Amino acid sequence: MADFRVDQAAGLRRLLGTAGLQVITFVAGCEGVGRSVTIANLGVALARLGREVLIIDEHSSSDDISASFGMAATHDLLNVVQRESSLAQVLLRPMAGLSILPAAKAARKLGRMSLPQQQTLVDAMSGLERSIDVILVDASMAHPNGFSPFGLVSQETVVVLSGSGASITEAYSLIKKVSQAFSRRHFRILVNKVRSVTDARSIYENIAQVATQRGIATLDYAGAIPLDESLRLAAQLCRPVLFQAPESPAASAFRDLAADLQYWQQSPGEQGGVEYFLQQLLHLSQRITPKVLRV
Repeated sequence: MADFRVDQAAGLRRLLGTAGLQVITFVAGCEGVGRSVTIANLGVALARLGREVLIIDEHSSSDDISASFGMAATHDLLNVVQRESSLAQVLLRPMAGLSILPAAKAARKLGRMSLPQQQTLVDAMSGLERSIDVILVDASMAHPNGFSPFGLVSQETVVVLSGSGASITEAYSLIKKVSQAFSRRHFRILVNKVRSVTDARSIYENIAQVATQRGIATLDYAGAIPLDESLRLAAQLCRPVLFQAPESPAASAFRDLAADLQYWQQSPGEQGGVEYFLQQLLHLSQRITPKVLRV
């Protein structure tokens, strides 16, 4: 096992390329808050800043990132693990600097992969042509362990919510449950579909105050995406708003978020580097037991 871990670390180091890799998981307490559309547009904005971005998508084809680009995923990372497809066949590349890795099936089996399957996964990922600067994870709400292992080991977990009361309540409930079940103590809040920055700040401050007072977690403000008709129309056309309406308020907000994201600082306990990320992802996922996060 020790030798395997060394081999894994070497493979991931080839994949990630630099020590400056950012791994950011996006979650939501309920559907309908625009999480996947947000990730797709953020990926475009980061790629246009010269970053090499990999989006890992844990959702099925009916609700996935590829649909935001008018594309269809025909393979899954699990096909690579089972030696049925090459990684090149699975990856989608909607634009220069941005790749999408459909992984709905693989994510659900991550904790049950055999040692040879883990090695196959690492070998395949280490063969990527380009070094990755940023990994964005579109985490599923229905992971068998109750929460995505990526969300447990990533440097940042961003909770996406909207201005509705139900969305705010569900977001807080998710934060509380993940904090209690998995000891995740830091989250960022991204407020989507709001009419003003003032409203977004107020929503964030209220939820952050409650979380702090009750000792649940520390929350930081990630930003806000405005309620913008251009964003809705772009989604209907299966195009990122940065393609469809680059001068819109929503597009501007995504560019601002991408610029800020590059300077987010890691928490003191999350600076273990490449080996830490590798070992936590592939081994923690097999050690954790399923948690029921629903009331």
